Amino acid sequence: MKAKDVLGRRGEDLAAGYLEEAGMLVVERNWRCSGGEIDIVALDGDALVIAEVKTRKSLDYGHPFEAVGPKKLARLHRLGAAWCRDHELRMPLRRIDVIAVVDDGGGNPVLEHLKGVG
Repeated sequence: MKAKDVLGRRGEDLAAGYLEEAGMLVVERNWRCSGGEIDIVALDGDALVIAEVKTRKSLDYGHPFEAVGPKKLARLHRLGAAWCRDHELRMPLRRIDVIAVVDDGGGNPVLEHLKGVG
């Protein structure tokens, strides 16, 4: 596995654990369809959450949140709708969250969570 894939997987593991500790129920991870991939699908009370996780080793090339622009948000909305169709689920409260993980490998990763981004 490539180093960037290992870093990304670690970030997703950390994010899923963080969401669970925050009281959310992680329903699915790495769901794929022809339109792309959802990193984490979770329930936060009665809200279905589509969570995008962005992991970086440092901030040298910008903050991870900067990697989620309007096109990515639009794709995440489409993917959330596809996930609901695929699971025959109707949940009116769906939101997109973004979790940034900065993990330099020193044992103290930093997580930031933006709720309801788009």
